[in-house]
Amino acid sequence: MDHGKGDEISHHIKKILELLGEDTGREGLLKTPSRYSRAMRFLTAGYKADIKKTVGDAIFHEKTSGLVVVRDLDVFSLCEHHLLPFYGKAHVAYLPDGKIIGLSKIPRITDIFARRLQVQERLTSQVADTLMELLNPHGVAVIIEAFHLCMIMRGVEKQSSYTMTSSMLGAFKEDPKLRDEFLNLLRTPPRHQHGQSFFNSTSPVSCELIP
Repeated sequence: MDHGKGDEISHHIKKILELLGEDTGREGLLKTPSRYSRAMRFLTAGYKADIKKTVGDAIFHEKTSGLVVVRDLDVFSLCEHHLLPFYGKAHVAYLPDGKIIGLSKIPRITDIFARRLQVQERLTSQVADTLMELLNPHGVAVIIEAFHLCMIMRGVEKQSSYTMTSSMLGAFKEDPKLRDEFLNLLRTPPRHQHGQSFFNSTSPVSCELIP
């Protein structure tokens, strides 16, 4: 952790609070600049993360041809336009071609890109492109569904809306049947109670297909 940069961030945040009309000497705000600095450095830690070191030796040669899907991954990121959070679920699939990746590495890769200032469209593509590069599979598909606080608590203030983005690469882009298989698996209700995909929701949806 770079304490020098942390002190500099704290200094500037204190000035911003003062410009907003706050009394930075009051009890509740005394440590807020340093807390904010630590929080932002955690939420943007993806800039310093190394994908190859994170994956390590967790790529294995395996003769399997079945679809691999990891769904309902929690995603938290910061919108680069307003520095407000967006959060939701990511669903990731790939069709192996002789290599598979340790399942825990998929959420780790997703977190690396989510812990940066982001737009959902780019985040979706980065996860898909990275898996394509690491595994050279027949195809990769990534769908992210997220609520954006920049739309919920300000601006248009649409509290029930969420955004869906997708990146379909290789066989998922070329083969409608494979793409349908992936989407149908997402529509299947989870067998656990830890969370529920928005695919089972009736809320309004904004969907963008990223080429």
